[in-house]
Amino acid sequence: MNGREIEIVVFDDEEAAAAACADRLVEGARAGLEIALTGGSTPRRAYELAASREQDWSRAGAWWGDERCVPPDDDRSNYRMAREAVLDRVSQPPRVHRIRGELDPAEAAEEYERELGETQLDLVLLGLGPDGHVASLFPGAPTLEECARRVVAAEAGREPFVPRVTLTLPVLCSGRSVLFLVTGEGKAEAARAAFVEEPSRQTPGSLVRAREGSTVAILDRAAASSLSQS
Repeated sequence: MNGREIEIVVFDDEEAAAAACADRLVEGARAGLEIALTGGSTPRRAYELAASREQDWSRAGAWWGDERCVPPDDDRSNYRMAREAVLDRVSQPPRVHRIRGELDPAEAAEEYERELGETQLDLVLLGLGPDGHVASLFPGAPTLEECARRVVAAEAGREPFVPRVTLTLPVLCSGRSVLFLVTGEGKAEAARAAFVEEPSRQTPGSLVRAREGSTVAILDRAAASSLSQS
């Protein structure tokens, strides 16, 4: 599977979708993959389930697709959510590559780009905002045009309205496997725009497909409710 192809897998409810995502994360941990984690509220349950199913993540690397520019102990921090949901729950954590959100956004982006270097991300986990955004790439934002940089500073397009640092589209699309986790009726129209309709800068999620690997979208029935509409 490559190019624009995407496999859409629908589960009955949010818990089942989270469990399916957790299975992928556990496989990645056991295989020692370089995994880009996502923030927001949706993946928390998947992280908790993954931690409960596998305690040894030491062979894997944990990266972040984006971060809010707040300290790592801030409630809005993507790192903090992942730390509480998975990193602190496993006996042997992965190699952690944190975006330092406490820095100036441009400085944090430059530092993370150096750290990322030529690392090949094996599994890129993404959510999808109600507006169709992924990572901190928002509809119509100039960051969608970035081709040279791997990591950039970004303005917030939705709450919380704090500056961001985000991986760029070329990096997200270079992942050997791209995995979306989308749940809830509030994401239904965004899911249709991202996974069924033609790609558009107004729906950044529609622009992310693994160039040379697989792209899978895990949805619950509520998030999938608009997919078959004509």
